Amino acid sequence: MTAPMAAAAAHVHRVLPDNCVDILWQDDGRQAYAVGMMSASFTVPAARPVRTVAVRFKPGAAGLFLGMPLHPLTDTRAGLADLWGRSPAGRLDDALWTDDLSDAQRLRLIETTLLGRLAAMEAASDAARAAPLGMRAVAAIEAANGAVSVDALADTLGVSRQHLTLQFRQQVGIAPKLFARICRFRRALALLRDARRAGDLAALAAECGYFDQSHLIRDFRDFAERTPGAF
Repeated sequence: MTAPMAAAAAHVHRVLPDNCVDILWQDDGRQAYAVGMMSASFTVPAARPVRTVAVRFKPGAAGLFLGMPLHPLTDTRAGLADLWGRSPAGRLDDALWTDDLSDAQRLRLIETTLLGRLAAMEAASDAARAAPLGMRAVAAIEAANGAVSVDALADTLGVSRQHLTLQFRQQVGIAPKLFARICRFRRALALLRDARRAGDLAALAAECGYFDQSHLIRDFRDFAERTPGAF
């Protein structure tokens, strides 16, 4: 959550893919919206500070709260009223920006709403109570820091590659191969920001499971629109 600040100069913020789905509520008069998984970076212009309350879901979890396949949200956003219905979304939006609510109370209100939706989903479906295939695949990919093939992952989970890809796209939002690439890119980015590692891109590429330095550079261009040296 960010509180209003003094007037600041307009700027543009670049958002990098992070394998997460978010819901944002802002006090600028716009309706709340969900932002899906991203396959590339995008920029957000910020003309003035806006008070924001946001929820970030772990990979594969958002569908349990939104009640929909996540692939249609990829690289886009949708109004919460379109996903939950105008009345439920509107009531929450109005309640959030009541002047006498503290930040902690706003967060509790959102938490209560989300947990209520999750309980309703679980009550309506036995499948919602079990660990979906997509979330098990996410855990395996993250444990390997993205350095895993889809074929090996499918074998580990006891399903076909085609079935894994279909379920993963529905439950997580993007294909498992792309998800793994972004995991590996995020790890490389975190290590690159460590000054002790930034000087040797070949060693960094090998540590993160890239074939070579050019493979690392290609992912940075794809996901950040700049080379590793720019960081």
